Amino acid sequence: MNKHLFIGTSGWSYKDWSGIFYPEGVKASGYLSVYAGHFKSIEIDSTFYGAPRPESVERWFLQVPDEFVFCPKTPQIITHEKRLVNCEPEWQLFLQTMSILKHKLGPIVLQFDYDFSFKKYFTTLQTFLQKNQGYKIGVEIRNKDWFKPEFYHMLRESNTALVLNDIYYLPRQTEVTADFTYIRLLGDRRQIPDDFSRVRVDRTEGLDYWATWITAQLEKELDVYVYSNNRYQGHAPATIHTLQEKLDNAC
Repeated sequence: MNKHLFIGTSGWSYKDWSGIFYPEGVKASGYLSVYAGHFKSIEIDSTFYGAPRPESVERWFLQVPDEFVFCPKTPQIITHEKRLVNCEPEWQLFLQTMSILKHKLGPIVLQFDYDFSFKKYFTTLQTFLQKNQGYKIGVEIRNKDWFKPEFYHMLRESNTALVLNDIYYLPRQTEVTADFTYIRLLGDRRQIPDDFSRVRVDRTEGLDYWATWITAQLEKELDVYVYSNNRYQGHAPATIHTLQEKLDNAC
């Protein structure tokens, strides 16, 4: 397994995976341990809705191997409600809680919505990143107006990764702006509103594309973090297994 590749799903607490990815009879409290037997990294989707309790994070830490890596999403109160302004108490609480993961903590994702515009928030984001250069951060933008040289330069100044979204309404980005890169396979929520038990959308072209691109980055010994949600194909574990196979075959 490539030491520079961190690959997994976005979240793990899905009842639709029971009896398919998780064996029958495994309780939700045991999902993460089973998951860690398949993949060595995971994106924590639940932290978007609020900072978890410290005791929950302690349990996560103990349930996975020493080399396992967690990548948490920043709580929406910071990114969506406060727009990075006057959010220091919430940000510090989040960082303090995530520090419980110690060496198992990977990049932290700042996900913004479409209304987080380049014109209005460029300086706000720049200031925030400059103040937090000691952390490994990825920025996810969902408005194509940001995709320009000024933005990429700003990210490089703070060694912040542009999160590369594979989502239906944005052009694919492959700009590397840090000493690592971060990919999110998101798909189209409208195609798969529910039922995450099986693959329902053929994404062969997309997975071939990313396998080729990721292989090129790994050959440069760049750290690559890549995660799929259920709505990319319908069943995130199957997506990641398929992508892993393509990457293994490319080596």
